[in-house]
Amino acid sequence: MNEKRVGRGCVVLRQGDITESEVDAIVNAANNHLWMGAGVAGAIKRKGGKAIETEAVSKGPIRIGDAVITGGGELRARHVIHAAGMGTDLRTSPEIVEACTRASLEVAEENSLGSIAFPAIGTGVGGLDVKTVASRMLEVCLAHLQASTGMLTRIEFVLFSDADFGAFQDALEAL
Repeated sequence: MNEKRVGRGCVVLRQGDITESEVDAIVNAANNHLWMGAGVAGAIKRKGGKAIETEAVSKGPIRIGDAVITGGGELRARHVIHAAGMGTDLRTSPEIVEACTRASLEVAEENSLGSIAFPAIGTGVGGLDVKTVASRMLEVCLAHLQASTGMLTRIEFVLFSDADFGAFQDALEAL
């Protein structure tokens, strides 16, 4: 685990399973129709229950780069924030990842959440380079914590693999 204090809060990097996170909300790397198929979305649906997907789909489709919140079902987290990092064509870009990271933080603040956990959005099905994603997502989150006067004070990145954890660790140290 690696932690960096920023403004009134902190950014935490840890390796593990995001569905086990004990935070107010975990972020789902979603498509803009909010169907939950493979990857992080599939893991969330398996562990948290189909009710999460049913609620999410009822709020979609949304614009690529936007985010919506649902209940957390059977997860430890009370909520899931669905960040539309791609369309149904499964294509994304670093700019879209930045936008949906920012939108997720805004949704967390609008719902008075104190903690959130992100996966490495766009690095699975989206095929983006994890180093690029790490620096873009971390920049957005650090800027948010430096400028924010809201409730959100803990932003976690939960990385599944050693390589992803290492890339986020390098990016955090470089910022």
